[in-house]
Amino acid sequence: MTIPGTARLHDHLAEAIKDPDPIRVGDDLICLRFETMKVYSALGAVRHLLETGAVRTGDTLIDSSSGIYAHALALACHRYGMKCHIVGSTTVDKTLRVQLEILGATVEQVPSSNNLQLDQNLRVRRIAEILRDNPSYHWMQQYHDDIHYLGYGAVADLVDQVAPAGPLCLVGGVGTGASTGAIAAYLRDRGRDVNLVGVQPFGSITFGAGHTQDPEMIIAGIGSSIEFRNVRHELYDRLHWVSFDYAMSAAVDLLRTSGVFAGLSAGAAYLSAVWEHQCDSSRQHVFLAADTGTRYVDSAFSRHAEARPMNSMRPREIDSLEQLAVPWSAMSWDRRESALVRREQFPSATPSH
Repeated sequence: MTIPGTARLHDHLAEAIKDPDPIRVGDDLICLRFETMKVYSALGAVRHLLETGAVRTGDTLIDSSSGIYAHALALACHRYGMKCHIVGSTTVDKTLRVQLEILGATVEQVPSSNNLQLDQNLRVRRIAEILRDNPSYHWMQQYHDDIHYLGYGAVADLVDQVAPAGPLCLVGGVGTGASTGAIAAYLRDRGRDVNLVGVQPFGSITFGAGHTQDPEMIIAGIGSSIEFRNVRHELYDRLHWVSFDYAMSAAVDLLRTSGVFAGLSAGAAYLSAVWEHQCDSSRQHVFLAADTGTRYVDSAFSRHAEARPMNSMRPREIDSLEQLAVPWSAMSWDRRESALVRREQFPSATPSH
């Protein structure tokens, strides 16, 4: 609903908070700052499931999350009259958990772990147990189902509007693939020249860094120790692997220099985008800040005195995955496919729904 001469009136909070704020944080560098980015993914997926009859109003939707998707799915379920069950990691803090519970979601968390593989395996194993006891539940499978690409067409439209005509470079966490990959695919469908730079944590198997480990802590949500089948490797031009230490330092710098208070994945994307712009200033660079920095206050921002200066951090440019090394490595991926991708499930770069 739009009231003439006033701001738009939304029918639900999910619709109000999904749109990002595009913020110029440097020459030819734009930050897309979301409150919770995956609202696009969750709203688009739930709406499609209802429209196709795969689920009905009142059904229970279940999934695993390190935090951002949990909030998004709970809001989407609240918006469309669904029940919600979240199996979360310990990064789902008290502030978020209380919100989820009041929204009507059932929330349970796996035991604390600083190991990416153990954390994700425990969550997926718990979902399997719940589905055995509740076969009517619908597993959203944010890690595997390309239905989660659908909502990001609107983000691509926004990028197309705010970024001047010409070559683009989009930088952000890979995660499940249904964010950076989806936005880039939609932009390319619209005729934009887009280089896609994915950001990963050390320890993620998605692009072959399973043999590495961050000595500090995992950066939630942008990597995986288990196969994420909806990551389309052939969409990516470059990859950056960033440690907690460097991501924290960049997130602090982003807040200090621009006022943007965003999470660790945003810090890693900002760091990578600044470097990519230094290497190729012919492109407008856009990076994603997928959530606010609230849940990282204790683990990261409270350590701001330890933050490294931006100009002291440089990536190790590598030619092979065997050369990966903490704290920061970068590599040209050149839109190659991966043996992890099940091509029969995802035959093209364009979302099929």
